[in-house]
Amino acid sequence: MVDKTKSRKGISRRQFMKTTATAGTVAATVAASNLPMPAIAQGRKELRLVTSWPKNFPGLGTGANRVAERITKATGGRFTVRVYAANELVNPLKCLDAIQEGTADMYHSADYYYQGKSKAYNFFATVPMGMTATEHFAWLMHGGGQALWDDLGAQFGVKHFPGGATGVQMGGWFNKPMKSLEDFKGLKMRIPGLGGDVIKELGGTSVTLAGGDILPALTAGTIDATEWVGPWNDLAFGFYKAVKFYHYPGFHEPATVTGVGMSKKLWDDLSAEDKEIFTSVCYAECSYTLAEFNANNASALDTLIKSHGVKLVEFSDDTYKAFNKASLEVLANAAASDATTKKVHDSYMGFRKMAASWQALADQSFMNKRTMVGL
Repeated sequence: MVDKTKSRKGISRRQFMKTTATAGTVAATVAASNLPMPAIAQGRKELRLVTSWPKNFPGLGTGANRVAERITKATGGRFTVRVYAANELVNPLKCLDAIQEGTADMYHSADYYYQGKSKAYNFFATVPMGMTATEHFAWLMHGGGQALWDDLGAQFGVKHFPGGATGVQMGGWFNKPMKSLEDFKGLKMRIPGLGGDVIKELGGTSVTLAGGDILPALTAGTIDATEWVGPWNDLAFGFYKAVKFYHYPGFHEPATVTGVGMSKKLWDDLSAEDKEIFTSVCYAECSYTLAEFNANNASALDTLIKSHGVKLVEFSDDTYKAFNKASLEVLANAAASDATTKKVHDSYMGFRKMAASWQALADQSFMNKRTMVGL
């Protein structure tokens, strides 16, 4: 006779073990489905964006942050962009090299830092006595400038975008008032790009330093003068602690368009939709950053003068005429360096002439009248 109780217990035990095992498998499957999948399996990619700016530096560093954040949000996290400030991953003046070497995927910088690769790069950031930011953007977007930038970048494996602008910059900080051209002879000034070549034409010496290295050089007397951007950024760096004479207007950087570079291979692999997202984000940052500088410069200048004893010095007309003469020579020399730069130079200068005629009639004449009536 079979013990039915024992049988029932045995069956119950077997059923329990089977049910438990099944439940465990289901639970494990559910749990696994809730775990984040590997980034590659989900089609996600983290991009490394290197910059020429100190971490979170106003306008420039924060502009790079915004580009990264907006790309991440606009792509729904399919691309996450990690920002590396100056010297966190690469030298701040070697951002384009980092893309070529595979150290980074993107950069936020000023392309005149890369004139060693081609003098043409200057024209996509700014050149002495060149176009203002609004004129520059008109050239890029409607005058063939972006296509020329793309052609240049293709030679170095980079896809280029504009990613901001400072507007017309100040003339710089000097350890004495620059009253005549004689004062430029023997001057040691931190000033990159073709603006530095103009200083050389006037008898001075140009030095290229990353932003974070400027104040120590001024304090130590390694340099006599520096340009950077304008009141908002210059206040943040504290140049007033070393020198007090703040000159205007700058001749060397009337636009200063910051560039966003991306690995061309990465760009070529993007879908049409993602290309539109990256492009739109960068172009949106152009107007945002320019507005941000215009919103902050006036109050920063007021602080420099009233709280820190900074003295404004206007360059004389004779000095400015000398700036212009030297600038024309420097730009012509750049154009003669290679065929690509000549092509870019001719396009830029042709558009500048056209834009200047309209700006003189429209914006400039209005602002002259506005000043005349006391506004």
